Amino acid sequence: MAKAIKCRDIGVDCDFEARAETVDELLRKCAEHAKSDHGMNEIPAEMEAKVQAAIRDV
Repeated sequence: MAKAIKCRDIGVDCDFEARAETVDELLRKCAEHAKSDHGMNEIPAEMEAKVQAAIRDV
């Protein structure tokens, strides 16, 4: 089952939504987005935990 997450799911005012077949692929997409659109070179552990908790099946 595919996985999805939106920036808004973790409280970020952004319309980005990622979908992927695996959690690892989804997290890669999120990290790329965070770096390119939000200027985050590193994802803080607290934010990574929020992302993990917000991932849903689609």
